[in-house]
Amino acid sequence: MARVTWSMVVLAGSLVTSVVGCQPAPSAPGSAAPAASPDAATAEPLPPTSAETAEAAAPVPPQRGAFESRQYRNLFVERGHAAAEVDEKLKVAYEQLFHGDANEQTVMYAGTKNKNGPSAYVQDIANADVRSEGMSYGMMIAVQMDRKADFDAIWNWARTHMYHDSPKHPAYGYFSWQMKPDTKAMDEMPAPDGEEYFITALYFAAHRWGNGKGIFDYTAQANRILGDVKNRKPIKGRAHGFKGPATMTAGALFNAQQHQVRFTPDHGNFPVNGDHTDPSYHLPAFYELWALWGPEADREFWAQTARVSRDFFVKTTNPETGLAPDYANFDGSPKAASWDKNTATFRFDAWRTAMNWSVDHEWWAKDSREIELSDRIQKFFEGQGIGTYGNNFTLDGTPTSKDHSVGLVATNAVASLAATQPRAWKFVDELWAASVPSGKYRYYDGLLYLMSMLHVSGNFRIHHPPA
Repeated sequence: MARVTWSMVVLAGSLVTSVVGCQPAPSAPGSAAPAASPDAATAEPLPPTSAETAEAAAPVPPQRGAFESRQYRNLFVERGHAAAEVDEKLKVAYEQLFHGDANEQTVMYAGTKNKNGPSAYVQDIANADVRSEGMSYGMMIAVQMDRKADFDAIWNWARTHMYHDSPKHPAYGYFSWQMKPDTKAMDEMPAPDGEEYFITALYFAAHRWGNGKGIFDYTAQANRILGDVKNRKPIKGRAHGFKGPATMTAGALFNAQQHQVRFTPDHGNFPVNGDHTDPSYHLPAFYELWALWGPEADREFWAQTARVSRDFFVKTTNPETGLAPDYANFDGSPKAASWDKNTATFRFDAWRTAMNWSVDHEWWAKDSREIELSDRIQKFFEGQGIGTYGNNFTLDGTPTSKDHSVGLVATNAVASLAATQPRAWKFVDELWAASVPSGKYRYYDGLLYLMSMLHVSGNFRIHHPPA
């Protein structure tokens, strides 16, 4: 979840569309993500088709999910690119975004070494802050790329500076969603998508590399966080919120009755905005794994939550365009937040929703409606113009921004994993042609770009427990 406050929305008159979304509510962190710079997402022309038969042939999603088959599609290879070329493209992207030039390329920076070893943080460059979203994405990318040192350094910083250890703190057991690089908290309330990615990345790390001690006992850490996000009781106490220190009450990150992830666990937001969700936080592909690997008493809850999220995707997306809102009520209806009515439209958080249902189908193949959703949203964006479509829309498809962003190009390409129409290759081609994001707005676009490259190339995988 990438979020900025209302006072940060307009950094400069020419950058209004580059810093997006807002969260002014003192008790409910909001959601926004730095968009791409106003430049076009693809810095080079789309390549000529290297597998001409693919243009006419419809892609075929597998009938068995990758969890069962252990097979992951590489859509770039299906499109005609050499596997070695794909691997090199991933390597270059990772090195640039995690170890590139400090001013123009990297999003990862070294923190202070402590008793657990080196630490590092992933920074939102445009807003000069550190978010649980980016930290958890960084860990997930690192484990998929087999970069243990980077994974451990990011986890060390997050666990040391963002995690709340005090049972008296209303965010006990969770992570501050927004901090300064100097470790000063900006908002100590959690953004649940960060916890979701932390949990799953930790399980993958345990299975890929084995558990260590202390904070590097990945399985124990994942189990603890997973138990808290479902079962933690409300705690009233002092916390640093959006407007500074205040008395706040927060509970579990999932609504147990609805079987859905909350937008925020902060009870202070409920009287005004109601207890609600963010469609891009719904990650049924992860919930299925938690139902297998998490604390045994909660496993059926997570299996049911996965089923509810699949139903939710159908309810919350527009039946013609396939677009989802940034925020929604638990019944799927768009949620216009008190601080920003535009949260009821398709904006920067909502880019990720198609990625979530498409990966769920790739891994589990349990709901054919996800294929229909991918075909629908790609039909819509094809109609808007491949290579030129905007990045914000009303749910019925009226553009509200002309910016063409790499992050949306990337997640639309992931939708091709669950698509069945030849148009899907156009989205794969555009992602292939896109340059690795750099410059001031490289944080959100860059992380979505690299995660999507991993998904589309078949390298974003379930790491199973050792046999």
